[in-house]
Amino acid sequence: MTRTQPGLVGTLLERRYRVDRLLAHGGMSSVYRGTDTRLDRPVAIKIMDPRFADDRSFVDRFVREAQSAAQLHHPHVVAVHDQGFDLPQGAESGLAFLVMELVDGGTLRDLLDEKGPLDVALALSVAEPVLSALAAAHRSGLVHRDVKPENVLIGRTGPHTGGAVKVADFGLVRAVASAGTTSSSVILGTVAYLSPEQVETGAASARGDVYSAGILLYEMLTGQVPYTGDTAISVAYRHVNDDVPRPSALRPDLPPELDELITRATRRDPELRPADAGEFLTELTAVRAQLGLLPVTVPVPVSHGQGDLADTERTLPRIPQVAPDSEKTMPVHRPNATRALSHPGTPPPGFTQQIPPVPPPAARRRSEPEPEKPADNRKQIAVIAGAVLLFGGLITAFIFMLTDTGGDKTATVPKLVGLNQAAAGDALRAVKLTPQFSQEYDNSVPSNTVLRAEPAEGTSLAPNSTVSVVLSKGRPTVPDIRPGTALPDAEQAIKTAQLTPARGTDDYDADVPQGAVIRTEPSAGSQLNIGGQVTIIVSKGPIPLPPVPDVVGRSKDEAFQLLQQAGFEPFQAGEEFKQEVPGGAVTRTDPPANSQAKEKRIGVFVNNAVQVPDVRFRSFDDAQKILEQAGLKADRDGGRGRGNGGGGFDFVFQQDPQPGTFVQKGSKVKLKGFGG
Repeated sequence: MTRTQPGLVGTLLERRYRVDRLLAHGGMSSVYRGTDTRLDRPVAIKIMDPRFADDRSFVDRFVREAQSAAQLHHPHVVAVHDQGFDLPQGAESGLAFLVMELVDGGTLRDLLDEKGPLDVALALSVAEPVLSALAAAHRSGLVHRDVKPENVLIGRTGPHTGGAVKVADFGLVRAVASAGTTSSSVILGTVAYLSPEQVETGAASARGDVYSAGILLYEMLTGQVPYTGDTAISVAYRHVNDDVPRPSALRPDLPPELDELITRATRRDPELRPADAGEFLTELTAVRAQLGLLPVTVPVPVSHGQGDLADTERTLPRIPQVAPDSEKTMPVHRPNATRALSHPGTPPPGFTQQIPPVPPPAARRRSEPEPEKPADNRKQIAVIAGAVLLFGGLITAFIFMLTDTGGDKTATVPKLVGLNQAAAGDALRAVKLTPQFSQEYDNSVPSNTVLRAEPAEGTSLAPNSTVSVVLSKGRPTVPDIRPGTALPDAEQAIKTAQLTPARGTDDYDADVPQGAVIRTEPSAGSQLNIGGQVTIIVSKGPIPLPPVPDVVGRSKDEAFQLLQQAGFEPFQAGEEFKQEVPGGAVTRTDPPANSQAKEKRIGVFVNNAVQVPDVRFRSFDDAQKILEQAGLKADRDGGRGRGNGGGGFDFVFQQDPQPGTFVQKGSKVKLKGFGG
């Protein structure tokens, strides 16, 4: 179990990252919700078990792997913001931690628990961003090593949108594998998703990630992983020695193209798989286009909340394997699920365990000791064995010549029409013929049922010949066309589904751009006959706004009220001078009055004119103060009297402009005394 630090919640790591709340914990680490106090943003803090911090090799590798993961910038990768090492006050030992992007949502495991097997369009909409993230890593020379549902996070992207799919925990496997607390005779990993080469030698590569991603897609479509067992070693043994069964064996309605791709991605021989996630993604995208499926919104699952993680450890002795140190890796479990094992038995798909690598059959045969025989006996046995083999070969050849009168050199195409895909494949393989499946829509024959075969039933062929089998896809269904889809794309998707697009009456929609699709009638998923009509409703944009009201000359408050009542959002765009408009009143709007507005925001300009106060018969000093308080300047050059160059009365007799006149703020007012 994780050796948790008491009172860790509330701790400030490296005087920056505050630990707020435990989200989940497991055998190797705990994940907390935290806050970056410097940037004032929520983060996820993964704190490794304290025992790792005592291992210098782990700390060094942890830093290097975190730095490598932080260089991976991709919209479908959980970003690594920082890594650190701290010794909180009162703690028994130091803490190694990662600071990551906080994904508010759940995991793919949560989604599978909620929905069970996913429909094809949804499974592809999850698999494609996962492969996109892995492809970015592979291009950068990084390998994930532990692809599983618990490491696929689905977070909210907005109040009215679906989930953003992101892959977490790049590089953490190798860091933990380097720790002195992990014996070199033990391999760590999530057994249900490990590639055969990871089980045998611990070697990890891009093709290993492809295998794990293939298992992930298999589970999304069938609701279960291909191999389960009472022990980890039994599951690992099957990865090494058995071919992953076709997912269509559990889900007969699966499109043959997708069935074939998953089968190839999970081959035991790495060379038979796609070279990396980028190649896998390219082929998967091609299959989607061939099936005429558009991406769908990924629902955000409800996380199970705080709890123990399904990464409990089991340790079994590992059979030593010879492999270069640079190629070895020990996959590690991480805290990504939120369910604890409550009883012994078959581990769940996300269950992470330490398992001994299973040696390949040839290695096991070499490892079996043989009893020693005297040298003379071995020579005698070799001579006798050679004679027996030669004699047996002669007898076999003689029997073949007697019985081969032309032999069974042909195979007859069996009856296939009406069978499902699995039964048709079995029937052809039973007579040594190879099936090649394709699909087409049919209004009357159920989905996944054979429509016809070429060559037809009863045709004689050479053994191992290929028979083309056409399966029914059933009646076409209206594709899922998201609001905002471009009209040509929507029409093409409908045509690909062998339906007929038609334009309906355009409608206003404030959220969908003009010319883009709002919806279809009937809605997505509805079944129609081949060529059936699908009406497309196109957006006319938001409802047109009325002409801008004329508010020139009104006070600012009154103008704002009138504009708001008309459905606009007024804001003060600036001040300017206009002599014929009272000070503080509106001089103009942008757009101008009575014009057709294209948006709701309306700029309002306010007159900064000042009304000239009456300062006649005031002393020059008092007049100057009054004018300055009004935002104007006093021009006393024309004044007379004491202090103004004359001997007359010291008060203002005339002013220009006259009192009550509106002038621009900062203007000068000429003051004249008696006799000036």
